[in-house]
Amino acid sequence: MGSEGDIGVNARKPRVLCLHGFRTSAEILKKQIHKWPESLLQKMDLVFADAPFPCQGKSDVEGIFDPPYYEWFQFNKEFTEYTNFDECLKYIEDFMIEHGPFDGLLGFSQVKFFFPSDEFCSIHYSNPSASKLKLVKCLNVRIQGAILSGGLPGLQEKGVALNKVSKVKFLIIIGGAKFRAPSVAEKAYASPISCPSLHFLGETDFLRPYGAELLESCVEPVVIKHPKGHTIPRIDDDSLKTVTSFIERVQKLCEDQK
Repeated sequence: MGSEGDIGVNARKPRVLCLHGFRTSAEILKKQIHKWPESLLQKMDLVFADAPFPCQGKSDVEGIFDPPYYEWFQFNKEFTEYTNFDECLKYIEDFMIEHGPFDGLLGFSQVKFFFPSDEFCSIHYSNPSASKLKLVKCLNVRIQGAILSGGLPGLQEKGVALNKVSKVKFLIIIGGAKFRAPSVAEKAYASPISCPSLHFLGETDFLRPYGAELLESCVEPVVIKHPKGHTIPRIDDDSLKTVTSFIERVQKLCEDQK
């Protein structure tokens, strides 16, 4: 059996469902991801889905990216109670049935976090160069696509979601975190996330502790650290080797599980 590097150029590309951030869109995520090297993008079959609900408020990307904007579900400000969450899960499953089969999930951002004052202070002191305005903006960050992607394998294993589609084989998480609603979290993370997972953590991302918390639920996660904040980073030469190795690994996994 050949090594990962021996995978033929005609091997099937892993098909990846890409879930965008809160009050953004599939087109926006596509633009963000396509700053990655073409040599890497060519190794995956990326499919970008719009969330099911038009945004119900102001988008943080207004003036940067054009509308329309969408959101996956709604929630209270503590992110402990969700509205339209079951509808969101069914929408994703229906999309996967119609446009699949899919091998893995890629998610970036989407939940509006409101930090307690002590967490705000820890962020302030860990990043003293940040302006007060920037710190205030941090309180309204959205990270929904990554939370969905990171939680779906566990929900699928528990029979709560994606029962009509094949098992999620791998994850790519950019700026991740965990579900906070107890009724969802207790199912999503009841068992370790055993599928291969690749995580991007920004050194100056104020949500980095939440991404690190997600790592604790994953079996042997591959982690890429970058110097930026809560963003989809460009990939340097060292990171390119790591990401390429991960994609070749899951490509072989997908071939073996056919």
